[in-house]
Amino acid sequence: MNAAPDLKIAILSAAHLHADSYAAALRDLAGVTLSVLWDEDVTRGQEKAAEYDTGFEPDLDAALNECDAVIICSENIRHRELTERAAAAGKHALCEKPLATTVEDARAMIETCAKAGALLGTAFPVRHSGSAFQMRDAISSGALGSVLMIRGANRGTNPGGWFVDPDLSGGGAVTDHTVHIADLIRFVTGEEITSVYAEADTHFYPDLGVEDCGLLMMGLSGGGFASLDPSWSRPNQAYPAWGDVRMQLTGTGGVATFDYTAQHVTLYANARVRAAQLPWGDDGDQLMVADFVAAVRENRPPLASGEDGLRAVEVVAAAYESLRTGRSVEV
Repeated sequence: MNAAPDLKIAILSAAHLHADSYAAALRDLAGVTLSVLWDEDVTRGQEKAAEYDTGFEPDLDAALNECDAVIICSENIRHRELTERAAAAGKHALCEKPLATTVEDARAMIETCAKAGALLGTAFPVRHSGSAFQMRDAISSGALGSVLMIRGANRGTNPGGWFVDPDLSGGGAVTDHTVHIADLIRFVTGEEITSVYAEADTHFYPDLGVEDCGLLMMGLSGGGFASLDPSWSRPNQAYPAWGDVRMQLTGTGGVATFDYTAQHVTLYANARVRAAQLPWGDDGDQLMVADFVAAVRENRPPLASGEDGLRAVEVVAAAYESLRTGRSVEV
């Protein structure tokens, strides 16, 4: 019997730094080929294609003809366009977070993919970690009782580049670092975020042009509440990692804590400018990409769907509306 041909995955844009880890994940999967890299920045595309050991294709339509599915790692503002182009070509898509910069764009992406019969996944690697499943199981089993409050944090370094250009990113730290915790809350509790009150400002980088720190207070459908610090508050020149994703949940029957980056070795070496955190545990990116590949093969929704991405975008939009009005906003 002849073996099934490799599933061909294209990466559309290497603008987002996560493209590196997704490319590595694809190389490690059996029966999968990173068929091509497309990037509107030719220089970046050629350099990254060589790094990923794949071909570079400057024409988007040609790149879409060389794959079965795509992983979109462009600037946030281009997510809708690239997703819809992929869907029009009959290609499934895994889109980097946030799914879109507006609720309207996220909904349009979901509708376009549904009409085309194309799967749409959102890059939420945090929910793929074993500890996220364990926390979810503890809640669903009743071991923690009813959820009373959640304290979340996704604090990191300032990523710079297009991330601080609102015309490309859609916003600052609130856009960049709200969605992981918002999705994790929904995933582990099974509840929806129903309201958001937000405070945000620019204090660490005065000339940044977007917010670099903030605090969100969120109501939950079960009657509890959650807080989130999404700030770019870690020092760029000294902090050993990009940031963190942490959550503490208090219920009527107990307390549980979650730390996405806890499994690491801290390296100090004279050859390095700063310390480094070298992960040794779950690789959320690897697990997420593997799930997307399995979803394509099995024709099922990925673990984090386009709808999940939309729910997180709705929280971000409510946060910005709260900043504008000074009031709590319903989601």
